[in-house]
Amino acid sequence: MGVLEKKLSLKSQEKLLDDCVNRGVSLSEVLLQRGLSYDALRYRDYCDFTTQENNSETLDDMEKLPPTIPAVSFFSGAGGLNIGFEYAGFDNIVSVECNEIFCNTLRKNYPDKIVIGPPHHSGDVREREVLENTLKDAIGSGKPFDGIFHGGPPCQPFSIAANQRFSKESDNFKRQGFNDEEKGELLFDYLWYIKRFLPKAFLIENVAGIAGCDTDGKIQDALDEIAGLGYEILSPQIVNAANYGVPQNRMRWIIIGTRIGKPIKFPSPNEYIATCYDVFSRDVSGVENHQTREHTAASVKRYMQLAYGVRDKLGRVDRLNPYLPSKTVIAGGTKGGGRSHLHPYSPRTISVRECARLQTFPDDYIFTGATARQFTQVGNAVPPLLAYKIALQIRAGIK
Repeated sequence: MGVLEKKLSLKSQEKLLDDCVNRGVSLSEVLLQRGLSYDALRYRDYCDFTTQENNSETLDDMEKLPPTIPAVSFFSGAGGLNIGFEYAGFDNIVSVECNEIFCNTLRKNYPDKIVIGPPHHSGDVREREVLENTLKDAIGSGKPFDGIFHGGPPCQPFSIAANQRFSKESDNFKRQGFNDEEKGELLFDYLWYIKRFLPKAFLIENVAGIAGCDTDGKIQDALDEIAGLGYEILSPQIVNAANYGVPQNRMRWIIIGTRIGKPIKFPSPNEYIATCYDVFSRDVSGVENHQTREHTAASVKRYMQLAYGVRDKLGRVDRLNPYLPSKTVIAGGTKGGGRSHLHPYSPRTISVRECARLQTFPDDYIFTGATARQFTQVGNAVPPLLAYKIALQIRAGIK
């Protein structure tokens, strides 16, 4: 059921929760027996919906342009950049991804496109010569490539949030940056393919924290080498997705390079900050990927005491404030359980689909795999709406 489900009275809810705790019975089963969902529950600090101006946007609001410019997607993940570039008139002819679950999602949504990745290929950009030959088979061996490369190398080595999942005593608590043996050098592998294929333009995306890890200037040295091949490179842009219509605070680091003799103009921010109000005022009934966690009565008793924007310290989850942008949608660990923020109106964590709406994925885009891995896919993604606005600028610049 959606957010329009009628709420229990506070008195009835407290009686129900106390009864579940005292008898040691499952809250989810009791709700099911009564024909209710967790959306029938309320916070102690709760008010009915009030109308406010909607400052968020969706891709449904945008004109989807015909796909006239070829693109290759690296580190494709669940396809956030792919969607944005697709709506902006690019044809994502190839996606490169090393995670099989992510590949399954890409193949589910793009059955007619080439996905280089498990189980038929490693999708590992570190296997440079192998992947280069596979790409040549897919897009041709001639260079320069008359299209665009886009990709966001894994951000975990540079992400503050990703590493703070560990205890302070753990070696993982501090960002490993370029010293991360598995993922720290993937940016430079990506740049290697740019040098080999010379696309008309390229985009690099990562967390804002990557800039603080580049104490030796490795990124700038690598970009200077790329510039020597005839590229005009826009200075790194650190942007908040909420300034571009995305109903979420999400800081990203963006670099754009073009081989057209002039730099691309970065899109201007909106005059307003998008809030997450609209995401939670839309019904979610019947939409895929909306399975919600079955919280215990004890957990709900804690959650329902929280005011807007306050964190439950035991569960490390935050109640969202609908009148502000959402806090950053997180991926969770690739091996542990996915987790999300608390719904602003119902004392439960939000679903994969609600996270996907905060990320501006279209509702008809389906995520595959276990629910925990769906959270990972959504949280790792670039917001498609942000990608769309950047892609429009690139398209205008290289046409």
